[in-house]
Amino acid sequence: MMRIPHQKMFEAFESILLNNGFTENVANDLATVFAENSLEGVPSHGLNRFPDFIHLCKEGLLDKNATPKLETSLGALEIWDGHSGPGICNAKKSMARAMDLATTHGIGCVALKNTNHWMRGGTYGWQAAEKGFISINFTNATALMVPFGGLEARLGNNPLVIAIPDATNGPLVLDMALSQYSMGKVKNYKASGQRLDFDGGYDEMGTITNDPEKIVASSRLLSIGFWKGTGLSLMLDLMCSLLSGGRTTAEISAAPLETNVSQIFICFSLKNENYNYADIIEKVRAFTLSSSNDNQVHLPGQNVKKLRAENLQKGIPVDEKIWNSILTMI
Repeated sequence: MMRIPHQKMFEAFESILLNNGFTENVANDLATVFAENSLEGVPSHGLNRFPDFIHLCKEGLLDKNATPKLETSLGALEIWDGHSGPGICNAKKSMARAMDLATTHGIGCVALKNTNHWMRGGTYGWQAAEKGFISINFTNATALMVPFGGLEARLGNNPLVIAIPDATNGPLVLDMALSQYSMGKVKNYKASGQRLDFDGGYDEMGTITNDPEKIVASSRLLSIGFWKGTGLSLMLDLMCSLLSGGRTTAEISAAPLETNVSQIFICFSLKNENYNYADIIEKVRAFTLSSSNDNQVHLPGQNVKKLRAENLQKGIPVDEKIWNSILTMI
C-alpha cells in the first residue's frame, strides 16, 4: 500500500488550489480539510473527492470568491446565503457563527442555503466539540437513496453529525450518512475489488446487493434501518430547506452535478453550573463500554486520534491511481 506524508499531501492540494485561482487563505483552509479528512481515515471525502472538487471549479459551478452573507436574523436563528461558495469554507464559518449565537443565547442555529458539498460533515462537529459546544449539523444532497418500498432514488443520504465535547477522553462525534454506505465508500470498495460487508444498495433490477460495482452502476443506495432511514432522510431534507429557504433534494437532483445544497448548524452551550457534564459523559461512556470485555465496542469518533497519530507517523494510505492523477494537476 502506498503511503504519502501528510505535509506532502497538503502541499499538493494547496498548490493545485492556488493554480486554480483560490486566494492563499481559502486555498489553505481547503487543503487543510481535504488532507485532514484523509489523515483521519476518510479518503472518500478527502483525497478521493479532491478531483471532483476541482472539476466543479473548472465547470464554473462553484464561485471561488464567494463568502456567505447574513440574510435574516431571528435571534438565536440566522439564515445565511452561501452564494455557491466552497462548501468547506461556508460550513466552517456557519459553525463558528452558531457557536457565537450559542454563547449569547445558550443555543445557536445557522441555516445555510446555496452552498456546496462540505466533504466530511464530522469536520464541523469536531470544530464545535473542541471548543466545548454540543452540536448537530446536517445537509441535504442529490437523490441517491431509494425510499423503502420504492424503485428509484428519491432521497439524499443526508449526512447527520452529532458531537459531544469531552475534555477527558476526547470528543464523541457521530458522523453518518443515512444510507448504509455513502457512495464514496461504495466506490472505495469497488476500486479495491472487494464486496461490501453488508448489503448497501440495489442493482439495476431493484434487487438488494453488496456488490459495489452494481450499486455504482444503478446509483441506488440502501437506507439505514430500511423505512427508518427513509423517514429520517425526508425530515432532514425538509428541515434544511424550510429553515434556510434553500433547495430541496428534488431540486438539487434536477441538475447533472450536485450544487447549491442546504445545511443546518446547531450549537448548545454547556455553561450551566447546575450540571457536572464531565461526570454525566463518563457515566454514559463507562456504562456503554461495559457491554464488552475485549474492546469490541467502539464509541463514535473514538479511533480518530489513534488513526491520526498512526498516519502522521507512517504516512496516509492512498489509492495510487488517484494520487498520481492529482500529481498531474500540479
